[in-house]
Amino acid sequence: MEAVVARSAWRTAISDYFEMTKPRVQSLLLFTTVTTMYVAGDPSLGLVALTCLGGALSAGGAGAINHVIDRDIDRAMHRTANRPVASGRVSPAAGLVFGVVLGSAAFVLLATTVNLLAAALSLSGLLGYVFVYTLWLKRSTPQNIVIGGAAGAVPPLVAWAAVTGGLTGTPLYLFAIVFFWTPPHFWALSLLMKDEYARAGVPMLPVVRGERETRRQILLYTVLLYAVSQLPFCAGAFGVTYLIASVLLGAAFIYGSWRLMRRGDKRSALRLYLFSLGYLAALFAAMVADVRL
Repeated sequence: MEAVVARSAWRTAISDYFEMTKPRVQSLLLFTTVTTMYVAGDPSLGLVALTCLGGALSAGGAGAINHVIDRDIDRAMHRTANRPVASGRVSPAAGLVFGVVLGSAAFVLLATTVNLLAAALSLSGLLGYVFVYTLWLKRSTPQNIVIGGAAGAVPPLVAWAAVTGGLTGTPLYLFAIVFFWTPPHFWALSLLMKDEYARAGVPMLPVVRGERETRRQILLYTVLLYAVSQLPFCAGAFGVTYLIASVLLGAAFIYGSWRLMRRGDKRSALRLYLFSLGYLAALFAAMVADVRL
């Protein structure tokens, strides 16, 4: 009986620590990493695997530290109240050590098996997410996700550096695409979570400026995203395949934002949020198709 209880405790602990790495958030980041690597060149499967492992460790470390820092906010929100640190199943000290170990392991792995630039860029993403977004902006300004979103836009830079050993204009365009994609993506979710953010005292845009202004900002950033997504084609980095995909996807994104602006209902916000996930994945897949075809 004691052995059964011990195994159950171990499974729970492993599940909790895995949850702290925010694997669902990571999946899209890793997809942009892999696709960017195949846009940049012809990486070996080993290099792709090592880069993705380093990226997963770095993002996981940032996620774990975020769980520790935001445990008070998480307790106040129904969606996050059962997170491992917020619920007390993992202590803040253990969570912090776990996050630091993952982040350190990511830097060492990337520096020794990929290259130092990729390692430094990955570390900058972790530090930006923890110190700039989580500790500073999230609790102080409704523009938190705009500036803090830069941390989530780092994977294409890491991927390009991993394959080429340097950075050119193209990965900066890809960084900009993810950067401008983040606000409409996250604000659509924040419209669904407005009451919980208000209860937790987080100054998200719909809480501070209202839902109508949030919908207006979503439409504005979606239009900006469309413009930014055309830059790689204009610069000659991609061809007609990418152009067609970016125009169609961008038009659909703008239409969804306009519909949300007109209707202002939660269903439209949810549909836009879910579409935004597919948008980014499809756009990066189109980049690979364009280069390979």
